[in-house]
Order: sequence, then C-alpha cells, then structure tokens
Amino acid sequence: MKRTDLSNIMRRAWALFRTTGKTFSVCLSKAWGLYRLTRWMRAGVVRFAYEKADGTLRRACGTLQDIAATIKGTGRPDDGRTVKYYDIEAAGWRSFKVENLITVY
Repeated sequence: MKRTDLSNIMRRAWALFRTTGKTFSVCLSKAWGLYRLTRWMRAGVVRFAYEKADGTLRRACGTLQDIAATIKGTGRPDDGRTVKYYDIEAAGWRSFKVENLITVY
C-alpha cells in the first residue's frame, strides 16, 4: 500500500463523516471497504451490493480490469463521492454513492 492510498482512505472517511453524520469508526470501516472493493475490481470481477437512489437493493457484478475498450468519452471527473465500475451483467458503466455500499461478497 502506498502512502497516497492511506491518505485517500482517510480523506474519504472524513468526507463520509461530514456528509452522513455517522460515527467516525463506521465511516473509516466503510472507507476501507471501498478501498478493498476498488482494488479487487482492478484485479478481476467482484460481486457486491449497494442501495440505489430509489431505496432498492442492487446486487452488482463489476470490474475495472481490461475495460479500456469500453470507454467512449472523457466522462465526469472523479469527485470522490461516487464509485464507477463496469457492470458485467448489464454490459455498461454504472456508479453508486460511496455511502450506499452495503457489502462485498
């Protein structure tokens, strides 16, 4: 792990703490979970679940490995509030808010 990784995890934990109002320990564990999720998605396909904007549960199968051919435009800049991934089942790009991650399985 690089020093910048730890810095990004702490930055994301503090942002979650400010936006959600949950205890810092909960926000820190969620930030670590998001870090592990993105690291595993860079290595292969990962199954995870998150809450959609309408309140329903979404079970996703996503990856960030070998997806360069699917990128069509420049997209929006990463603001740290969302996680972008390529959905294998839907064959398209999806994203979710970091505070809505439920579990990785």
